[in-house]
Amino acid sequence: MRLSTLGSILCFLLFSLSVSGQTYFNVLDFGAKADGKTVDTKALQSAIDAASNNGGGTVIIPSGKTVVSGTFYMKDYVTLRVENGATLQGSNNIADYGNDTHKNMYKKEPHMDKCFIYAAGAKSFAFEGHGVIDGNGHTKFFNRKTGRPMMMRFKNCDKIHMRDITLINPAAWTSAWLYCNEIVVDGIRIHSRSNGNGDGLDFDGCTNVRISNSSFDNSDDCICLQASMPDKPCKDVVISNCVFETKWGGMRIGLLSRGDFESVTVTNCTFKNIQDSGLKIQMNEGGSMKNMVFSNLVMKNVPRPIFMTFAQQKACVDAPEEMYPMKEMKNFTFQNIIADNTELDKNSAFFLTGMPNNYIENIIIKDIQFFVSGGGTKEDADKKDHNEYTLDVLEGWWPEFSKVGTLPASGMFLRHMKNVYVDNFHIYIDGEDARKPIILNDVVNGRVSNAFINGNKIKL
Repeated sequence: MRLSTLGSILCFLLFSLSVSGQTYFNVLDFGAKADGKTVDTKALQSAIDAASNNGGGTVIIPSGKTVVSGTFYMKDYVTLRVENGATLQGSNNIADYGNDTHKNMYKKEPHMDKCFIYAAGAKSFAFEGHGVIDGNGHTKFFNRKTGRPMMMRFKNCDKIHMRDITLINPAAWTSAWLYCNEIVVDGIRIHSRSNGNGDGLDFDGCTNVRISNSSFDNSDDCICLQASMPDKPCKDVVISNCVFETKWGGMRIGLLSRGDFESVTVTNCTFKNIQDSGLKIQMNEGGSMKNMVFSNLVMKNVPRPIFMTFAQQKACVDAPEEMYPMKEMKNFTFQNIIADNTELDKNSAFFLTGMPNNYIENIIIKDIQFFVSGGGTKEDADKKDHNEYTLDVLEGWWPEFSKVGTLPASGMFLRHMKNVYVDNFHIYIDGEDARKPIILNDVVNGRVSNAFINGNKIKL
């Protein structure tokens, strides 16, 4: 090819990016100072609007720059690209955050209604780049009195992609995805320790969700699946190849559960240094929950690898006055799990419980290795239901393990369940423990086969 011809092609390409049909929109060209001090909300929103009005395009936060902004709004066909070495930072002034970003769906938490990034009814938008979105949500700027904006909230949106980005320091949850469809999250990192209630990814009434190759370090649940509206199910969710670390729960499914949950798979993930539970699965607001598989999981210092409850409680801000009925919670498989809790105390167990006459049904738990420190006493082993030991009745309190206390089993406690099959369960106990390794209490059609303590097969 002659040099003159090549030069003509390059000039044409450059020209095509400079005219009205351009696909790249640098925030600097729209007046952003990007100096880490000036609030550039207007410039950032102008770039997003221009890209969307163009029929689509990529808004660029360039490398080496820090763009500070209050609430801004994602639009159709826009990709927000935070380049490697660039930062998009939330303003530290609550006055820069809008009042038109819907609301937090949990009751008694209106201080989290505002948010940094919002979209409603938008389609086909994305976040990408190896840069950082920093919520700047430190307690010196935001608290319950001032208000604590979430980093992101998307409502009734379709086709959302998030790749390779790092999300840090939200003042509340990192994200709330409400009633959205077709979501792909891949290769992101979330660090949320600067404030309380620092959830990672919360999908409420969402469908066709794929999350992979991501890491989480949170002050609250890393990933939540929720259903706050009866007509908006949470279903068809795949989570794989992720690392979870948090002060609370690795994955929480339910709690907000007025709608249905169905078809969820979680595989090839690790959980570490979690204060509450690895898999926290809770149905309590009248919906149906069924058809889920959890496999190939490794946990370290996770006191409850599985904590499952079927109860009644109002969690939603739009809860009706009357208590919810109990519909169904069934069809779960947990397989190939290693949980090493030898560094923790005796309050370490698999704990799954329904309520009298309201059973969790059709559960398979197999191929488990569980390492514990022991320490359970004869008093623990003999513990029966009484007012301080609320295993039998979950009604009337938020379903947290702290209300239960030490279990009478050292490895697994299953209660108020039907059609349960436990196979190839190995528990290794470092010290002495007077409790039984596995207890099935009010379990209809329950079977335990191939159970071992320290390598020795036992009969229950």
